[in-house]
Amino acid sequence: MIVGQDRAVGQFSDAWKRGALHHAWLLAGPKGVGKATFAREAATRVLADAAGPQVDAPGLETPEDHRIAKLVEAGSHPDLRWLERLVNDKTNNLARNITVDQVRSLADLFDLTPALSPWRVVVIDSIDDLEKSAANALLKMLEEPPANTIFFLVSHSPGRLLPTVRSRCRRLDFQSLDDDAMTSILAKALPEQKDFERARVIAAADGSAGRAIALAGLDLVSLEDKAIKILRQGDPTNGRRSDLALELGKRGAGDRYAAFLEMLPSVIAREARSLTGAPRLRAVDAYARTRELVAIAPRLSLDPASTVFQLGGILASVADPLP
Repeated sequence: MIVGQDRAVGQFSDAWKRGALHHAWLLAGPKGVGKATFAREAATRVLADAAGPQVDAPGLETPEDHRIAKLVEAGSHPDLRWLERLVNDKTNNLARNITVDQVRSLADLFDLTPALSPWRVVVIDSIDDLEKSAANALLKMLEEPPANTIFFLVSHSPGRLLPTVRSRCRRLDFQSLDDDAMTSILAKALPEQKDFERARVIAAADGSAGRAIALAGLDLVSLEDKAIKILRQGDPTNGRRSDLALELGKRGAGDRYAAFLEMLPSVIAREARSLTGAPRLRAVDAYARTRELVAIAPRLSLDPASTVFQLGGILASVADPLP
């Protein structure tokens, strides 16, 4: 079920019902707000209605017991192709890009007559990950689209795409989720999560359910508590920032470290809104310096422990102004 994106659902559903379906849909918006979920549900509904029996349900919902829904869920629908970054067998990490060979492999799908209905669907999650040659190969397909084929192109940064790609798509905009939508999604995804933990995660996730779910598994609530303590009480002995640096600099803490960097500016921003006068000005300055450091640290592969210690000093400056 797609939560919090009624406008996008309505626009696509209306086009499908009227038989006015564009061949390429650019699903644009922040990470974790439901774009890939939309692509899967829209693909399922199109293929289910086309193959029959037609679905009598609102929006893009398709009953789980529909034969087409079962095939999509199993990853075995012959007329659906999903492109995403592959796992490197040697490193067990995701590849940096979706390759041109992956895009060219779509020719195998287009060379065959659709198996279960007149329609075929291609999902690329995300088009931002295409290497340059892959983007050019896709562009040729969008310029001369195969008949009865729908492309769903997920994009977190549509402004960075080739203008020629954007111009050949109908754009659907996906917004950050409000607190009610976030609460509904997390209650279903993480039913054991306590209410106060859910509220803290929602506050740190900036309207991204995907981010909230990721944060919940990293115990970021405790990291946020430690950061706020330094913000409010300072760190005259350097002990608090040293403990935080030790915790996030140890082996195996990479995911928590990355999430902490992503989370910290919003923590400072929330704190700044609750302050007045000189403390607020210091918090605003700390926010700017933190944004700069968390942006360059991953690119320059700065030492995590040293970076966290430095960030702790910035946090402490809000409570302990420099002489």
